[in-house]
Amino acid sequence: MILELDNVELSFKNKQVLNGIYLKAETGKITSILGSNGSGKSCLLHILFGSLKAKYSSIRLDKKTILKPLYLKHKIAFLPQHYLTPNQIKVFSAFKLFQVDWDEFILNFPRNKIDKSKKIQTLSGGERRLLEIYLVLKKEAHIVLLDEPFNGIEPFYIEKIKTIINEEKHKKIILLTDHRYMEVIDVSDTIYLIKNGCSKLINNLKELEDYSYLNSGNFVK
Repeated sequence: MILELDNVELSFKNKQVLNGIYLKAETGKITSILGSNGSGKSCLLHILFGSLKAKYSSIRLDKKTILKPLYLKHKIAFLPQHYLTPNQIKVFSAFKLFQVDWDEFILNFPRNKIDKSKKIQTLSGGERRLLEIYLVLKKEAHIVLLDEPFNGIEPFYIEKIKTIINEEKHKKIILLTDHRYMEVIDVSDTIYLIKNGCSKLINNLKELEDYSYLNSGNFVK
């Protein structure tokens, strides 16, 4: 499956945020979006999901134009920056709601101390983020959007999360953005940079220096 987002134009209070965007993501590849704060990375994910309407945009699945929001028409899972799960439900109920196996979660993260009988609101921020990214990744979906998935996650869990992302990409389109650019670079098959409202496909990591996103010596790849 191939997902394309094209001809995006978005403004807030007469300030243009996005203009001249093209993104292509496909099953079997992890596609990532980099950009400075306020460049419109999160907006692009919300436009794709259907929770934000752009002035202009074209969304295509396998070259077929999608006119309705993706969350209505297709199986799509979205991890936003804000909390996703309801405060008052119990952890185990969240797994049932997303139809995800609790026992498999424990096998993947044996060091975690999350009690499945506790309410979501009792979890720490890091525990809740870990739980939510796992639920979104493992939920039955054709498309997965991840906004800042590594934010607030304990360092020893990040590598496991990247492993799961790589496992899930073989059956899902995965599109992510995160300010932790080293993690993004490491996990990505395709990278786009948002600069001055436009998208630029990064064919060589040195281009991130050329576009002044990174300084020389910031990364080794």
